[in-house]
Amino acid sequence: MRRRGLLVATALLAAGTAAPGIMPVAMAQQAAVPEVLEKRVFEAGAFQTRGGASIPNTRIGYQTMGRLNAAGDNAVLICHFFSGNSHAFGRLSATGPAGYWDAIIGPGKAIDTEKYFVVSADTLVNVNVPDASTVTTGPASINPDTGRPWGMAFPVIAMRDFVEVQKRLLDSLGVKRLALVAGPSNGGLQTIEWAAAYPDFVQRAMPVIAAEIDAWMQGWLDIWEAPIRLDPNWREGDYYALGREPPLRGLAEAWKIVTLHARDRLWAKQYDRKLPEGQDPARRIGDRFAIEKWLDDAAAARARTSDANSFLYMVRANQLFLNDYPSLAAAMEGAAKRWLVIPSPTDRVFVHDGAQEFIEVLRKAGKAVETAEVTGPLGHLNGVVGMAPLGDRIRAFLAE
Repeated sequence: MRRRGLLVATALLAAGTAAPGIMPVAMAQQAAVPEVLEKRVFEAGAFQTRGGASIPNTRIGYQTMGRLNAAGDNAVLICHFFSGNSHAFGRLSATGPAGYWDAIIGPGKAIDTEKYFVVSADTLVNVNVPDASTVTTGPASINPDTGRPWGMAFPVIAMRDFVEVQKRLLDSLGVKRLALVAGPSNGGLQTIEWAAAYPDFVQRAMPVIAAEIDAWMQGWLDIWEAPIRLDPNWREGDYYALGREPPLRGLAEAWKIVTLHARDRLWAKQYDRKLPEGQDPARRIGDRFAIEKWLDDAAAARARTSDANSFLYMVRANQLFLNDYPSLAAAMEGAAKRWLVIPSPTDRVFVHDGAQEFIEVLRKAGKAVETAEVTGPLGHLNGVVGMAPLGDRIRAFLAE
């Protein structure tokens, strides 16, 4: 599980026609807190995208904790961030890292798995293709018609497609209603999409560090992905053949943009006026500042555990947020009724005024909206790694 540990660490630097079914990936072990969990695979079968394309064999990975009650209405769905996967809580091995929201999910915690049945799933087009604990369907998957990876022939995936595959999973598990859907960043976008698509199924929604994907954010997402398309090794997405080098340089540069964008200036001050050993940028144009070296190293590590084409498809899914609706206001008009919206005041991705505009849209739509803020020096990433202080606030929201 060493690669799994690297995935978690670098993520925080910046996831057939057969009848639907379930099969295990790794056997669970009994352990002390955090609990060691079993990663499973959901075979969703043939799936038609919102764009009308067909994927013959769709599968995603997932994990659960807790027990579903007889009524099927004590379920909680956790949706993951852009570079994450289903590992939101517990451990996948006795010595592996805890999930990114383990501080608030588990026995006796804010999202108490002695009360709730908690589910978290890998999305379609998850970027973490090289990681053995991620199960996804995307451009790196085999196209059964050709016997080769789909590449850029894979159908375009929208955020709503994430939701529809997750809905199939929940139906297969016997879930009748969600007590809560929640997640950070891209997971917060999925939360909002869920609340719009299935308002009667979703009792409460808790998007964290997420707001509207407007033209400003669509433009930023284009900047995120641009280095991949400029890498000669990308080859228009046709790099999976044996002997071809993947576009790791372009992918690393893409992750470098994401990594810095997801942090705040306060975090970067630790590198102010510092140089790596042996580097003198005032004398040699090729020498680096400390912040540049840190970003290079972090991004190169992240590139080795992800897939460039999947990154492009994940960007497009984000750009197609609430694409079925003419506006955010129209989407929220018929959405779920109860919300806890959690922005970060130092977020440079979903900036604070954008979060406030989203909250105002919800209130104008007549929703019961509560708010809290996640704070810390990490900017956008506060919502991934800094949720522990909000445990009591989340517990109270669930109790209402």
